[in-house]
Amino acid sequence: MSIQNSKRENWSSKLGIILAVAGSAVGLGNFLRFPAKAVANGGGAFMIPYFVSLLLIGIPLMWIEWTLGRFGGGFGHGTAPGIFHSITQKNRFIKYFGVIGIFGPLVIFMYYLYIESWAMAYSFFALTGQLSQAAAQSQMQGFLQAFQGLTKNEFFSSLGPAYIFFLITFCLNIFVIFHGIKGGIERLSKIAMPLLLLCGVMLMIRVMTLGAPNPARPDWNVSNGFGFLWNADLSALKSAKVWLEAAGQI
Repeated sequence: MSIQNSKRENWSSKLGIILAVAGSAVGLGNFLRFPAKAVANGGGAFMIPYFVSLLLIGIPLMWIEWTLGRFGGGFGHGTAPGIFHSITQKNRFIKYFGVIGIFGPLVIFMYYLYIESWAMAYSFFALTGQLSQAAAQSQMQGFLQAFQGLTKNEFFSSLGPAYIFFLITFCLNIFVIFHGIKGGIERLSKIAMPLLLLCGVMLMIRVMTLGAPNPARPDWNVSNGFGFLWNADLSALKSAKVWLEAAGQI
């Protein structure tokens, strides 16, 4: 049986596709990297090159990637080498260039497994109360460093817990991928993405209702934070670095 005639697994709904694509795009880059880049590049002014980059780079690249995937899928190909081969069959070497499309996600998968396991472990320690023992900033730093094996202290004396959570995370990823697009990725996205949105809303409410600021940092408060965001430093738009950072974020 040829590849073109073999049965390929499909998404069960448009909502599943949207949530899965959102799940691949929304992550640490949005929750951690974006605020840091905005603070370092003009505050609210950063949103101007950000949306310009979205319109000129982000959306066109999304259309290109989606079109390439649909085109290659019409020939029975679901990987970058096969898609590149479908585009220009006269050049039999172009498909090897598509190996980059496999190598990149593979590298990302390797280090994201560690980040996933850290997030799972910190959530577990927070729910069980162990994380609350690290009340001060120095204690929290020591907690995280000890868990990652950078040091040994009263919180962790070995990498045993880190390895356990890594293995659990690895098995969960394999479990989801094993069940394919519809039963694995799509099903998980329909549960995880609404939960992520809920956590984002809870985080926003928590930040907006923070209590009195640290006496050592009286200017570190919620109102000044919003002021920094909305009172944009438009002079930052003259810097090419700001525009490059916005394009990189997109």
